[in-house]
Amino acid sequence: MKLKKNIATSAEGFVFNPATGDSFSTNPIGSEILSLLKENKSSSEIIQTICEKYQVEPIHFERDLDDFLAQLTDYRILES
Repeated sequence: MKLKKNIATSAEGFVFNPATGDSFSTNPIGSEILSLLKENKSSSEIIQTICEKYQVEPIHFERDLDDFLAQLTDYRILES
């Protein structure tokens, strides 16, 4: 999964899609996920990074990541 190239993000979690004019904000973990997506990290790499940093069980975070990625897909933030 990758962010579309024209998507603007900020360190504070603000996301703007100039193609649609849509914008939204994420929480700090959402912002970290967006940064990892910009680095072309895979889902498994994102899970590993976040779980190690926040001492979360992968089984719990994986479901949340799937939900977040589904939202990004709905907002047309991710490349197909």
